[in-house]
Formats: sequence, structure tokens, C-alpha cells
Amino acid sequence: MRRATRESVSGLPREFWWLWISTLVNRLGAFVATFMALYLTLDRGYSATYAGLVAALHGLGGVISSLGAGVMTDRLGRRPTLLVAQVSTALSVALLGFMRDPVAIAAVAFLVGMASNASRPAVQAMMADIVRPEDRVRAFSLNYWAINLGFAVSSMAAGFIAEVSYLAGFLIEGGMTLICAVVVFLKLPESKPAATAKAAEAEAGIGLGTVLRDRRFMSVVGLSFLVSVIFQQGSVGLPVAMGEAGFTPADYGLVVAVNGVLIVALQIPVTRFIEHRDPGRLLVISSVLAGYGFGLTAFAGSVGVFALTVCVWTLAEIVNAPTQTSIVVRLSPVHGRGRYQGMYTMSWSVAALVAPLMSGFVIDRFGAEWLWGLCAVVGTAAGVGYGLLMRRLPREEPAATALPSDAEPEVSAA
Repeated sequence: MRRATRESVSGLPREFWWLWISTLVNRLGAFVATFMALYLTLDRGYSATYAGLVAALHGLGGVISSLGAGVMTDRLGRRPTLLVAQVSTALSVALLGFMRDPVAIAAVAFLVGMASNASRPAVQAMMADIVRPEDRVRAFSLNYWAINLGFAVSSMAAGFIAEVSYLAGFLIEGGMTLICAVVVFLKLPESKPAATAKAAEAEAGIGLGTVLRDRRFMSVVGLSFLVSVIFQQGSVGLPVAMGEAGFTPADYGLVVAVNGVLIVALQIPVTRFIEHRDPGRLLVISSVLAGYGFGLTAFAGSVGVFALTVCVWTLAEIVNAPTQTSIVVRLSPVHGRGRYQGMYTMSWSVAALVAPLMSGFVIDRFGAEWLWGLCAVVGTAAGVGYGLLMRRLPREEPAATALPSDAEPEVSAA
């Protein structure tokens, strides 16, 4: 076990681990997303409809900022974009805790969505810059593991914090996000490839129009959207369906907790198994597993069976997340990574908007069984799409980085 862990974390640059620590701290402090709906309905006394509107505005902010942050990442650099995003998130989250007027709450929630989502293209582009191509799946997997570990801890802590003071949750999240900005400022140099005349010319020729005209990449973004809509059902369709079937919120909490536990337990060993395998085949398998994992929910009649279906689609998530991100890097030109990552991030943000609307409509009009059957169909379609698109992938370019030449290249895994 110790040897496996050492092999999983060795060989990655020191800068990657500072970025990883920043991600972990950020997710450890992610309290607001967990208790926001309860805060608005129970503490502030607003309706569930209003809480849904605030959540939608938060998601809309993320959609808008994905593209803008991608452009900033390429033009200004990874480090400045990260600093602006994290400081803005810290200030806006803290401000949200003091808002009382419903219009002000909705407006600031929109700003929080913009700010918090703006760091993603920069983080992913910086990771692609500083990590060798052959280590990228492992690096993205470790980052995803940090996200889920932090979220699992923060989700448990959020309940206790909310019982004491909702405002404390807002302020603690703002403070921890500010710590992330300090880590970036002190420990992470800019990783954007050096600005040569040729590089400047290449970057000048890459705009959002270039990304949109890249049919293969945009097809991958579309498929990513389909898979994202499926995974979103774990937090939007599943609780509604379980509630209508007579299960309690505690039952749902127990079932969905399996997702976080499995990711924390299996992400690293599964990544060691898949990191050198064909990414196209992995995306096909994970898409089909996701679709049919949720499809099996139609036959669930007990908490135990619901938990088993979660195991199936969680395995799909463990395989899909790092593989998908590494494919996006592989299809992105070095000097356009920010814009490409921004477009990819937007697919998840749009899915977060579409999934609640889709699940609510299908469950109300046709029943939950139709939603789970639709998930199976969408997963199959995404798998077929990945199978066709992943043929003859372009060769990976060597990692280009502007890190100081005297930076330590590796971190010991003692």
C-alpha cells in the first residue's frame, strides 16, 4: 500500500503540490454551497422557488465567467487570473453573508458564481503547463481527489457550523479562499509558456472563434455536456425521486455519501490502473457506466440498492473526470489552453443549469423511471460519440513552462 501511494504521488513538480494544496484548502472551506438552500428557506424564510432562482443565478454566473476567465488565462497569465478569481470569491462570499434584501442576495450570488468558477480554466491550464504529458492523467486525478476529499469534510462541517451561525460559514469560506490566494501569491510562479515572437503570433491567432470552429474539440465539449447532465442527477434527480418514493432526507444523505467515500478511497488506485490505457476507450466505458448506473436506479426499492447504483456511476466518475480533462489538454494548442479550458468548463456549468430543469420536467410529466431510462440512452449516445471522435488522437505536445530554471523539478514522496 505504501509503495502504491509513493508511486502515485512521486515525480510531480513541487509547483503542482502547492496548486494541489490550494485546491484542497479551497474545497475544505466550501460551506456555502452545502447550506445555501437551507439558509435561504429556513433561516431567511424565503420560498423554495426563490432558493432555486438564486441557485440558477449562481450557475449562470459560472457559465458567463468560464469564457472570460479562459481569455484572461491566456492573455494575462495563469497566476494573475487565479489571484483575481480567488480574492474576488473571498470578498463576494463574505459579502453574501451580510445581504438581507432578496434582490441583493440574488445579485451577489450571481457574482459569487462568476468569481468562484473563474479559477477553473487557470488551474487546469497551469497544471497542464507544469506537468509532463505522461503524468497528466495522474495529476488531474490527484486534483480531483483533493476536490472530493475537501468537499466531503466541508459537507460534514457545514451542518455543525450552520447550527451555530450561518454567517460564520460565509466568513470562514471567505477566509479560507483568501488563504488560497496567499498560497498562489507566495508559492506559485507564472507557468504560461514564454512569450516569444512565434508564441505571440500563435496566441494572436487563437480567439474564441477559433475554439468554436474546432469541430473535434467542440464535439468533445458537447459530449462532456451530455455526461455532465447525467452526473448532475445525483444531486438533482436522485433526491426528488427518492423523496417521491417515500424515502427520507437522511436516507438520501446516506446513499449519496457513498459517492464521496468511494472517490476518496478509490481515485488513486483506479488512476494507477487507467493512466496508461487508451483514453478513448476509457471515455466510452465511463459514459456507458454513468448512463446505466443511473438507469439501474429505476429498479431500486431500498436504500441498499440505491447505494449499489451509486457505486456504479461513481466508478464512471472516477474514470471520466481525469481522462476527460487530459483529453481537453491534448486537443488544445499550448497558447490557447485557457480559452479551451474555459469552453470545457462552461459545458459543466451549462449542465448544472439544464439538469434540474430536465429532471423536474421528466419526473413531473412522465415519472422517475423515464428519467433513469433517459440517462441510459444519453450515456449510450455519449459512449458512441466518444468512440467515433477519439480515433487517431493527435500526439501530445511536451509540457511548456515558464517556471524558473532553478525550481525543484520533483517532490519527494517520503
